[in-house]
Amino acid sequence: MSRTIPAVTDRYVVTLGPKCHLSCMDALTGKLLWQHDLVAEYGVTVPEWYAGQCPLVDGPNAVVGTGGQALMMAFRLTDGKVVWQTPNPHGWVMTHSSILPITLDGRKEYVWCASGGVVGVDAATGKQLWENLEWVINTATVPSPVYLGGGRLFLSGGYNAGAMFLKLAKQGEGYSATVETRLQASVFGSDQQTPVYYRDHIYGVKPGGQMVCLDTTGRPLWNSGTDRFGLGPYLIWNGVILAMSDSGTLSAIEASPTTYRRLAQAKVLTGPEAWGPMAPAGTRLLVRDLTEMACLEMGRAR
Repeated sequence: MSRTIPAVTDRYVVTLGPKCHLSCMDALTGKLLWQHDLVAEYGVTVPEWYAGQCPLVDGPNAVVGTGGQALMMAFRLTDGKVVWQTPNPHGWVMTHSSILPITLDGRKEYVWCASGGVVGVDAATGKQLWENLEWVINTATVPSPVYLGGGRLFLSGGYNAGAMFLKLAKQGEGYSATVETRLQASVFGSDQQTPVYYRDHIYGVKPGGQMVCLDTTGRPLWNSGTDRFGLGPYLIWNGVILAMSDSGTLSAIEASPTTYRRLAQAKVLTGPEAWGPMAPAGTRLLVRDLTEMACLEMGRAR
């Protein structure tokens, strides 16, 4: 099974397989250019329910939060050679969360939710800049961090973890990472999918399946009432929230902080477990469940 999407450029396609095989293919021909068995080569532990992390392609490198011998690793796209490795003194292991690139004080860094906390490393060298050990989800760490700007991060999780606002501030050669506030799971949390930050508001599906809109302090502005979305993916595309239910029903929702308004709905997959991230490409949308994939042409109703 696959719970990730590949990272694609005009030349390369990089994938992370369910048992942590990192592969790079030629984008035009599909020819395998290189592959690493992260378990055998770098001591990575396959997460429970298999790998769910989406690899990051940034400039000339593919970057993955590995755990194991290194906390995070960058591989050169042209030949798969290791560019840098971040030390892993805590012995943290791979999670399902994906790496978030941010720029703070003119420096690019990569933020990742590992098994024992959240960490930021320098994008050029892999040097660790900060860590916070207060964000730990015992069962499975799945959603990726969300950057709100101004050094503020929004973290969320399932299994009663709720959510957390984290503030980064310059401290010597690195940064401090302090908790601003936490939200109870009844206010917001996310079992699987990463919330979306759009026009100064946070949109996501909380435990129980309701979609909600929060302001940047964590105050709820609306919820979807009896409309429930389960563990399916969602994204914002051209000002519209596209949300998939577990069973393959796709809903279009107005991305507005004022009120919840569903614009359209269609059954596009048979299910079950329509959990994989959706991928827009031009005017088309790639969606999938446990056994099938579909390509949808998106447009206004005639």
